[in-house]
Amino acid sequence: MTQAEDKSGGAKKSAKHKKKKKKKEKRAKAAALGVHKEAQKPKVDVETSHENKPLYEDFEALSKYLTDVSGKSQDVVREFFAKQGDLRGASGELPADPLNVGEAFQEMMKGLAADPATVMQRQFNLWGDYAKLMASMSQQMSGEDVKPTIEPETGDKRFRHPAWRENQMLDFTKQSYLIFARWLETTVSQLEGIDEHEKSKAEFYTRQFIDAFAPSNFAMLNPEVVEVTIESKGENLLKGLKNLLEDIDRGHGELAIRQADLDHFKLGENIATTPGKVVYQNDIMQLIQYAPTTEKVAKRPMLICPPWINKFYILDLQPKNSFIKWLVDQGRTVFVVSWVNPGTELRDKTFEDYIKEGLFEALDAVEKATGEKKIDTIGYCIGGTMLSTALALMAKKGDERINSATFFTAQADFTEAGDLLLFVDDEQLGAIEKQMDAAGGVLEGRAMATTFNMLRSNDLIWSFVIDNYMKGKSPAKFDLLFWNSDATRMPKKVHLFYLREFYQHNRLAKGDMIMDGENLDLGAVNIPVFMQAGETDHIAPYRSIYRTAKLFGGDVQYMLAGSGHIAGVVNHPDKKKYHHSTNSALPATIEEWQSNAQRHPGSWWSYWLEWLGGVSAEEVDARIPGDGGLTPIEDAPGSYVNVKA
Repeated sequence: MTQAEDKSGGAKKSAKHKKKKKKKEKRAKAAALGVHKEAQKPKVDVETSHENKPLYEDFEALSKYLTDVSGKSQDVVREFFAKQGDLRGASGELPADPLNVGEAFQEMMKGLAADPATVMQRQFNLWGDYAKLMASMSQQMSGEDVKPTIEPETGDKRFRHPAWRENQMLDFTKQSYLIFARWLETTVSQLEGIDEHEKSKAEFYTRQFIDAFAPSNFAMLNPEVVEVTIESKGENLLKGLKNLLEDIDRGHGELAIRQADLDHFKLGENIATTPGKVVYQNDIMQLIQYAPTTEKVAKRPMLICPPWINKFYILDLQPKNSFIKWLVDQGRTVFVVSWVNPGTELRDKTFEDYIKEGLFEALDAVEKATGEKKIDTIGYCIGGTMLSTALALMAKKGDERINSATFFTAQADFTEAGDLLLFVDDEQLGAIEKQMDAAGGVLEGRAMATTFNMLRSNDLIWSFVIDNYMKGKSPAKFDLLFWNSDATRMPKKVHLFYLREFYQHNRLAKGDMIMDGENLDLGAVNIPVFMQAGETDHIAPYRSIYRTAKLFGGDVQYMLAGSGHIAGVVNHPDKKKYHHSTNSALPATIEEWQSNAQRHPGSWWSYWLEWLGGVSAEEVDARIPGDGGLTPIEDAPGSYVNVKA
């Protein structure tokens, strides 16, 4: 090797070393900015000067894309409004404060004004927390390894991107928000001298406020949104705007957030597909009988009463997670009530009508179809509330057609019914009644869906705002969320009776409910009862279900499943998900029950089926829909379930 070649080789090695060092420094810088490894090479034109910059660092490119999108957005908005007439939400037809939030916050402000010393102390606490944050951030900037002043709660998905930890600006923003959120919630919860109901309302809506103003809900602060914006050159924002305008159009001026692809699922084709026939119908329901898959079936048929707040096919989503299909495969003759999506012509139907024309006529029809006088039943959510009310009425009338009752997350005692109790004071019920009158005597399905979504706003509202409108994602093809979006209307008298008699006054649990001239008493119900509850149920809390279990006079089995109002129920054994706890005793308190309960992995369905076999064990030849005393009307899932709200 010549001296020149040696020098050349050394120069090459030196250049290579410098290049490696430069790349290493760039990777370290990217890590400091909190950028994913795979995101360090944005999908942008190679001609630009931004191609090698980490996504979250490339604000020059971001600015360019936002400018381009701004011009296109104006055209999209202009075109949208050119096609629209008057929008109901913007025309003043909707009440300004339908939930009486203002009154709750007025009470809160009075409470704060009445105790200035506590307010001042709370203010000092806030300043102290911020001082700690500033000190820790200063140490962090100087290179020290510092423990965060405050961390998000376990399971908080809003701050899962590494940038929320690794980028100092975002870390500071996140911790500032969490400190203020904790301070505000604590301040409201410690208020004294105000009405407890108004205080609870103030706490609930304070949480709504806190959730709404999370930094993750702002596009320029959300690192996931920034990354997508640079990768797509701003097309995500344009697509998000189109999604937003489509949802406003679909909601006739109100924002109707899509949680799932509403065009992908077709009832009877790829969802609600278990074979069966509609064998009976009246004004408020269709009765479906499912085709058997076994040669022998249980002698006593099973009648399922789902809630009329939602549609029945939550129990028949797809074959892999269908409770109805699974139950048919276990050798049960299954019938399900499919409630009508009521129009204004049914506005005068009552809760008692739903019992008599819904449950009682369904019992009559099941007897005609099978010849059996004794029937096992399931009631889900409000369908279970109706079933328990009907059982108390049947006990008074000497009607013994129901052999056993299973309740899926269904309340009859509403003492501890959770945050939904906040919506049932006189002012709010009056506002709901006016809303139903304006709609012709029915509650629009979206109104109830919005209430339920508010109970878990981060998961059911803000996550979709980010995905749909900021990231510009197309809605997911998710069967459960499709069902959740398929809301139904409710007749005015039925819904107001439910809210006033159960939630507001708790008359059934107190023994004060009068129906059909009878004073109802659940203690007179002596049939076998199985009660399922969910550990994280935010609609029917497990403590409330336990109080309900204590009301019945016969043998009651209480079982606590993992997860919540939906996933705690719809949990196919093949999935091997969650867990369930059992205890054959029913002591005075839920704490005593839990202390002696046994925890088992997986679904509770098989455990329940074993219980059902103990109270309904005889077998007969399988029954085909139409072979009995009823002529099939149409194929399952029927026509009532296809009526959209």
